[in-house]
Amino acid sequence: MAGFLSTLEEPATKARDLIQSIHQRRTVDFEQMRQVNRNLRTKLAAHAAIATPTLLHEHSSQDGTQKWLLKLEDGNAIETVYIPEQDRGALCLSSQVGCGLNCRFCATAQAGFNRHLSTGEIIGQLWWALSRVPQITNVVMMGMGEPLQNYEAVVAALDLMLDDCAYGLSKYRVTVSTAGMVPAMQRLRQQSPVSLAVSLHAPNNRLRSELVPLNKKYPLEVLIPVCRDYFPARSKQTILFEYVMLAGVNDQPEQADELVNLLKGVRCKLNLIPFNPYPGAHYRRSDPKTIADFQKYLMDAGIPTWVRRTRGEDIDGACGQLAGQFVDRTGRKKIPILK
Repeated sequence: MAGFLSTLEEPATKARDLIQSIHQRRTVDFEQMRQVNRNLRTKLAAHAAIATPTLLHEHSSQDGTQKWLLKLEDGNAIETVYIPEQDRGALCLSSQVGCGLNCRFCATAQAGFNRHLSTGEIIGQLWWALSRVPQITNVVMMGMGEPLQNYEAVVAALDLMLDDCAYGLSKYRVTVSTAGMVPAMQRLRQQSPVSLAVSLHAPNNRLRSELVPLNKKYPLEVLIPVCRDYFPARSKQTILFEYVMLAGVNDQPEQADELVNLLKGVRCKLNLIPFNPYPGAHYRRSDPKTIADFQKYLMDAGIPTWVRRTRGEDIDGACGQLAGQFVDRTGRKKIPILK
């Protein structure tokens, strides 16, 4: 913002007021920014614009989960999901229009990849959501796309989320989820203090390469050491591993045992995610007893393990179902652009 103001021959000291006006007061009309002097307001009106997402569809679940299909300026659409709890509200943001990683169990991946989102389009989801819900205490980059493939735009958005002049969120309450983009993980560790979640989903390379093809490039023997050393030993932050429970695929006792051996020495938590079926899915959700037995084995081995509460199923709002409607340029599936 300071750099932009310099192109208008305005002092960098005014950046703080402008950022607060946009992100804290959510003002889109420059004339309404009374803490910004009239001369700067005139320049801004002539040289800038504040564009926000447009609501296409809104779905509300019986459990309070809300899913919004938001239209971008080029006609593409992304999905943003709000998940309320008794004492907090979590917002799940998208980082790409679609996703190119092609994880086998994910609805978004089956539709293909269109493009990266800009920083404005990422932070715009948070800006927009704050006008619709009572509180947002947590932000998770777990929506459409692989965040670390869109590294620069995502990190700039994270900076705004943490900035006291913008959203002022705690580093403990902002989480980036990745399928294991190892070089980008190492960069993120140096550049942003946010929390990290890793989509694991399998305890060995054979199965993980089948479920998460990125594993062929960054196999477990490369990924796990990076996770082990990601946070300092004295840090309160630990890696969160996500593990979708697929019936007869990755939910058996021998796989629980492999998982214990794989994560030995890694300060972590494990989140077991009941699979949410979608049309055309080739997998089924593990039954509750299987999930409970899997969790108990891991807990008994000393790995803090939770089962993610399934939310928004009646609106296809849960993990792996942020498919939306967008142009696919991979050739896997053609979905018309929204107009």
